[in-house]
Amino acid sequence: MNASSAGQDHHRLFANIFAEGLPLLDVRAPVEFAQGAFPGAVNLPILNDAEREKVGICYQQQGPEAAEELGHRLVSGEYRAALIQTWQTFLAANPGAWLYCFRGGKRSQLAEAWLRAEGSQVQRIPGGYKALRHYLLGVLAATPPLLVLAGKTGCGKTDLLVGLARQVDLEQRANHRGSAFGKQIDPQPAQIDFENALAVDFLRQARQDPRLPVVVEDEGRAIGRLSVPLPVQAKMKAAPVILLEDHINCRSERICNEYIVAQFAALLARHGDEALAHASHEAAFLESLAAVQKRLGGVAYQRLRSSMTMAFQAQRQGDFAQHQIWITDLLGNYYDPMYEYQLNNKAERIVFRGDFAAVTAYLREHTG
Repeated sequence: MNASSAGQDHHRLFANIFAEGLPLLDVRAPVEFAQGAFPGAVNLPILNDAEREKVGICYQQQGPEAAEELGHRLVSGEYRAALIQTWQTFLAANPGAWLYCFRGGKRSQLAEAWLRAEGSQVQRIPGGYKALRHYLLGVLAATPPLLVLAGKTGCGKTDLLVGLARQVDLEQRANHRGSAFGKQIDPQPAQIDFENALAVDFLRQARQDPRLPVVVEDEGRAIGRLSVPLPVQAKMKAAPVILLEDHINCRSERICNEYIVAQFAALLARHGDEALAHASHEAAFLESLAAVQKRLGGVAYQRLRSSMTMAFQAQRQGDFAQHQIWITDLLGNYYDPMYEYQLNNKAERIVFRGDFAAVTAYLREHTG
């Protein structure tokens, strides 16, 4: 088999693994896993971070043979037996799992051999994490045709998107709503994790029908601290735009329910302490408001801060509706003018506009 046909076979294998969501056993060190992993992968490392560092230093100072010998000493006896048992437990619970380390080299080869000696079989990824990552970057480079769902803040784009079969939710993958106030209570993933997850999403959509467009929400270059992959940005900038429209009062109510009521409930469940949940909720929003202070200007910022503070005081008494005052102010005087300016730059690409029902019907018709 020549290199070209072997590469094609590997690509078919990787496509099946990701499209079918097959279990992945990652034996890299935790620090490597934290820097970038794949959806559904489980990290059961052959070396922990400190051990990996020791082996690396040994490799640099004494060479590969000494480093390998040190690795064997670090993972031996009862420790090694317990590790193999952990892998066997994972494999028993996840039939069809695939094993990998960084390059498909020593670590995954050892893990495969140790498991085989104990009567357990596992398939090893050729080329390891590096090969899988390279493949997914290729998937992003071949992003399928897109339709961009646009609309002013709070018009219900996310609600509409999740009701479609042909869609990729960038904000859900980024764990961020996309605006200065879009931070979620859990942190955003690593940039590489974000990219890998998006690539798998696009792969699964393309496998169903590569000719049909995929709907994505209108986003800038970044979602929170994460950058939208450049190939996806390029496709979005050239894609037809579908504009979702809604009244400002409906948008304000929707934002209040999503950003305030639901987020407070999540914080309360997290902290288990009502006073602490209120305090952390208010602090997060005041911090987000401060982040856009320069764009708002001093007068508008002080007005909104006062209104927001009063709303959080009312929230402590069970009245969440007061938040709609500052939300409507912020939409009308900050977000809407900014979005209208951005939308003017996309005006020639708008192919349809309408309310929730009309846009839903249009997108379902044009995405099969």
